Amino acid sequence: MLVIFSSQVSANITMFGDIAVQLLKMMGHSGTVPSAILAKDVPAALANLEAALGATEQQSESEKPEDENEETSFVSLSHRALPLIDLLKAAIKEDCNVQWTSNN
Repeated sequence: MLVIFSSQVSANITMFGDIAVQLLKMMGHSGTVPSAILAKDVPAALANLEAALGATEQQSESEKPEDENEETSFVSLSHRALPLIDLLKAAIKEDCNVQWTSNN
């Protein structure tokens, strides 16, 4: 499943469903797809997401492999969340709702 986030002030963002639901839950949402956040609730959702990502980043730093020669192609959740964070910030600036749907 893919989840498509949209707002009137930003381009659509498509994410894999498992990552999108994880980020939605970090924002304080149930993770239901489709759904939306009203403009007045977007700042709180962004604050929740950034706080949760900060905690996740600290935890993953402590779990780094000891062997520095070990190569991984892991993309952190913080990096995956950047387009969504930008969308949320744009929605806050223009006082817009944010919605998401699946493309099943």
